[in-house]
Amino acid sequence: MRPVHTGPHWAHHREMTDEHGKVDRDDIAADLERARIEFQRLLAAAGPDDWGRPTSGTRWTNEQLLFHMVFGYMVVQRLLVLVRIFSRLPDPLSRAFANVLDAATKPFHLINYYGSCAAAMVYNRRRMGAKLDRVIASLQRKLARENDADFTRGMHYPTHWDPFFEDFMTLEDVYRYPGRHFDFHAHQLTLTARQ
Repeated sequence: MRPVHTGPHWAHHREMTDEHGKVDRDDIAADLERARIEFQRLLAAAGPDDWGRPTSGTRWTNEQLLFHMVFGYMVVQRLLVLVRIFSRLPDPLSRAFANVLDAATKPFHLINYYGSCAAAMVYNRRRMGAKLDRVIASLQRKLARENDADFTRGMHYPTHWDPFFEDFMTLEDVYRYPGRHFDFHAHQLTLTARQ
């Protein structure tokens, strides 16, 4: 089931521009920092019995889902490269690429699930906070260097892979994607301190 896009981050989506039509980089940067701080708070709030507890609405444990939330930001690092490449190619090429990926949705979901299970053993509760700090710092540096005109460049995405992928997403959309992904999954955590 695809989640409904609600809440403050989605409500202002595509409206975060100034009077000159420029993307509000400060808003994107603030959302990256908000998630970084919130993630550290979630890690600190998790008790010893919380890590292996099942989450609400997923097959992951809390520890695995927390890593998956980090992974959303790691994915963006790769998506930024893809959007730069495909946005400069003819539109049918990115549409064909998205269609091929959509055709592979079932194996993708298996890889996504088991990959997060395995990766959480490496980037576990003791390492995932530092990993997210590094990834977000990298995204902040990239965001600061972006050319204003590039924020409107985009490509097609496999809409069956992720509930927050849209058919066509701009560079701005890609920067805003992980905060939406983060917030959705944060509500599925079952940490004792949040009960």
